[in-house]
Amino acid sequence: MTSKSKLQRSPLPWTEICLYWVLSFGSHLYSFYHLHKFSKDHETGLEREFQLEKGLLKGFKRDPLDFEWNFWIEWARKSLLWTLIGHGAISRFLNIFYPKLTVPAITVYGFLAASYVLGIRGVSVLLLHLAVSFSVAQLRKPALSWTCNLLLLSTLHIQPLQDIQKGWYNTEEEYYLLLFSVAVCGLRFISFNLECCWSPSDHSGLAQLFWLFSYTFYHPFFYNGPIITYKAYTEQMRRSAEEGNKDESASSYLLLRSARIMLWWCMAEYMIHVMYMHSIQSNETYIEMLPPWALGGLALALVQFFYVKYLVLFGLPSMLATLDGLVPPNLPRCVSIMYSFTGMWRHFDEGLYRWLIRYIYVPLGGSRHGLFCKVVSTGLAFGFVCLWHGGHDYLQYWALMNWAGVLVENGLKSLFDSSRVHTLIEQNFSMAMQRRCIALLSAFSTAMLILSNLVFLGGIHVGRIFWKRVFVQGWSTIAPPMLAFLYCFAQVGLEQTHRSP
Repeated sequence: MTSKSKLQRSPLPWTEICLYWVLSFGSHLYSFYHLHKFSKDHETGLEREFQLEKGLLKGFKRDPLDFEWNFWIEWARKSLLWTLIGHGAISRFLNIFYPKLTVPAITVYGFLAASYVLGIRGVSVLLLHLAVSFSVAQLRKPALSWTCNLLLLSTLHIQPLQDIQKGWYNTEEEYYLLLFSVAVCGLRFISFNLECCWSPSDHSGLAQLFWLFSYTFYHPFFYNGPIITYKAYTEQMRRSAEEGNKDESASSYLLLRSARIMLWWCMAEYMIHVMYMHSIQSNETYIEMLPPWALGGLALALVQFFYVKYLVLFGLPSMLATLDGLVPPNLPRCVSIMYSFTGMWRHFDEGLYRWLIRYIYVPLGGSRHGLFCKVVSTGLAFGFVCLWHGGHDYLQYWALMNWAGVLVENGLKSLFDSSRVHTLIEQNFSMAMQRRCIALLSAFSTAMLILSNLVFLGGIHVGRIFWKRVFVQGWSTIAPPMLAFLYCFAQVGLEQTHRSP
């Protein structure tokens, strides 16, 4: 079959595309309405069981059960927002007047900010990991570097160490901030080690240590990412320091991007005020009670909220990094136009995707050394992501589903690209019909992609109930219209991919 990019260059009639847009947008709104209606009808029971909070909007309660959103919003209010603003102010001043001092100054600032938020003992853990990682990197042995850094990451799951570290803080939230910081810094240490192994630096060990220190404590990316490789960070920071950054459009960029981040934050808060999707997903009885349209609304609301949440969580750090002269990964692409497992991994967390490709997939052979090597490389990449996220049972199911999804998609692509099948399809199907066939196959892929995301966001019980209600009990009533709407989503996604630069 022709490649996907070729199919996307074969636009369908504009009336057909408009129909797909209307059905996609309309199905979102209609399913959200039914979920909102269910939320309001059962508000008393949900409030009694899950302690819904007093809402920011009059007449609405607020669903407090998304831990990650509440965790970062609370930390932003207490300290992180103000330290990020401080970073931006110092960086802009130095970029304009003393560009060569920018990197040392923001490095010191990042270290002091981390020490203020995490405490001396928390930062000492990171310094210990940094020292061990730097020492091992000097040996230039990739296998040894991997072993060392995986052992360092495994310390996050040693119960006695967890108990000691929890004792340093007054609340569990402070401990969790240390936990997240160590996990994200672990990716940076692996990046530094492998870059040192592959491309020995001409700089002295002291210069290398400085750049590792700067890379580790770069404040906008320190706690939660997004991820950028050591090589990209050092090259871009050196170039920024040499050229300076007196761009007069920086102020307008800052205002426009800040306005967008505020809009995304308002959208996320609005969603958890009008749809109590996180509370509903926490109780199997409520999921079983949901009418079909509200069930679809729950699935869409959970993945859409996750998307909007990361526009906020990655948006502010990426904005500050851009002002510093870095090129951060692109922000997540809307999940409603994701029509494949491969596309989700490539475009949702682009920084993590590049990291996995550069440090796991390609070094293990990837697609260059045959099918078996590709399967193993992909599997180990997903295995690492599962381990890095904590390795819980639901994460194992999620990783296996994504591994299988990527392999099936790649297998079908290879089949359709083979000369015999390609010729057969070219002779019997028009380009427009080929595009429709791709969208139909993508509808099934999207259904499994949403199911895997529900397992990731809600746990095994949520995925199990959705599978039972949609594909077992509702195979003749719920599944067909759902696949029809997912077909429309896929057509919109193909059209947007075609129009993207």
